[in-house]
Amino acid sequence: MQRYFVKGSSWENERLWITGEDVHHISRVMRMDKGDKLIGIHPELGPAICEISEVTSNHVECWVEEWLEENRELPVQVSIVQSLGKGDKLEQVVQKGTELGAFTFIPYQAERSVAKWDEKKAEKKIQRLQKIAKEASEQSERIRIPEIHSLLSFQELIHLTKEYDWCILAHADEARRKSYRPLASILEMIKPDDRVLVVFGPEGGFSEKEVSDLVSAGFLTVRLGPRILRMETAPLYFLSTLSYHFEERGKNS
Repeated sequence: MQRYFVKGSSWENERLWITGEDVHHISRVMRMDKGDKLIGIHPELGPAICEISEVTSNHVECWVEEWLEENRELPVQVSIVQSLGKGDKLEQVVQKGTELGAFTFIPYQAERSVAKWDEKKAEKKIQRLQKIAKEASEQSERIRIPEIHSLLSFQELIHLTKEYDWCILAHADEARRKSYRPLASILEMIKPDDRVLVVFGPEGGFSEKEVSDLVSAGFLTVRLGPRILRMETAPLYFLSTLSYHFEERGKNS
């Protein structure tokens, strides 16, 4: 059943109105009409099976038939801090990272970032990423859309530490060392409902100063396995491992 996130102001008791681009998707792409059913997702109350009562060019009116009790969110709030990259790499991270349960995405300008965003470009890029996160949330049947933070400088990034229980630096050099901190050791310390901030570098890696500044600010360096991962792969490795640790490990079918 198709799922649509509907802002809180568009709900009134057991009735809701879907507007914007979703109207075209419902009426033209899915060819749904009066009497058809979809899942509407309230930002606070969660998902509900809804029956369409009216379809116009501007809105789709629905009535709630049944509220659903489901939660496909990671038990840990993970903020992915990703440096700007070439091409659509950041878009890949947001799309796949949303499917894997990320809570927030925070783009930042690293010293070795090849891509550069000016103010005008940043606004358009953030809007594009928000759309990708929404569509990926609907596809993966999540009950919330990850927040896409505005672009940060490296110094602004460091000041975020006080908002989190754990601050982690995914540093490729850890995979090259004989002595390293394995990801498993950190996962054992993280508890459900903890807020976790994880920083990933650009294609060229972190500069020595960036690593030094992050470690001084309290970030824990960690190895993401023995291989060197691409910038768009590393966040997905982390999220997948976290999902297994908290959602699958020790569970029997």
